[in-house]
Amino acid sequence: MEAQTPSRTAMATSLMRALHSHADPLPFIDDPWGERLLTDARAVIDERARKAGLTGVDEYLHGNAAYLNVILRTRFAEDALAEALARGVRQYVVIGAGFDSYALRNGASDLVVYEVDHPATQTYKRRLLADSGVATPTNLRFVAADLGEEKLGDALARADFDASAPAFFSWLGVTMYLPREANFATFREIARLGAAGDELAFNYMDARVLAAVNAPAFAAMRAQVESAGEPFVCGFDPARIGADLAECGLTLLEDHGGDELLARYDPERRNGFVGKPTSRVARARIG
Repeated sequence: MEAQTPSRTAMATSLMRALHSHADPLPFIDDPWGERLLTDARAVIDERARKAGLTGVDEYLHGNAAYLNVILRTRFAEDALAEALARGVRQYVVIGAGFDSYALRNGASDLVVYEVDHPATQTYKRRLLADSGVATPTNLRFVAADLGEEKLGDALARADFDASAPAFFSWLGVTMYLPREANFATFREIARLGAAGDELAFNYMDARVLAAVNAPAFAAMRAQVESAGEPFVCGFDPARIGADLAECGLTLLEDHGGDELLARYDPERRNGFVGKPTSRVARARIG
């Protein structure tokens, strides 16, 4: 995306993670940082929500069709990261990091976290941290890069990323906003950059959902991201995603729809989520 302002969808997803952490009966994650840092964005959304007849920002966020996608993909990726840590991985590359807070929640870890994102979003995030009096964790590396103009490997080369050491990659909430070939280029770059056995957690839009223009809930979410200047442009066929990844040097390990993950994390449906998740979450291995 070419936007020169902080990503509005990244702000919204951070607020969704924070809301879920304290408002749902059985939180899958514990990530309160959105509400601490994004007070201005929260106030803007609250005003819009009330003008639309809602009780406020929480009702707006909780009723957003993306809410469940955001929660599920975060839990899935951090579970996969925990497995990587148990194997001895000590480098974590967050592509399209937005307002990710993993390093803030795990600041004492010996894991080095590389947050890669557009310079506009990173500049804004760093200002918010400074204004809030939050010191940058010593294990966090900010890697400002427009991956439409620069390769991931070149960006990480400016940091102290060790391509010869094991790493774990996450790429969440991004593929649906990029053209198909740009997604393939990033998959190939991850496969080239990482070592054999390194893993990637990512999510993607089912191409059939993307084409379902008559689905009211999805149509509303599509309209919201388009109004933020970040329209959906790409989906993948779950029946072919393994072959697509293989062409890029990656091996598909698992691929789940939201209903499967709900059954894993909340088998008794204590959270009472309504609606069907519209994106899938997958894990792949290099080699």
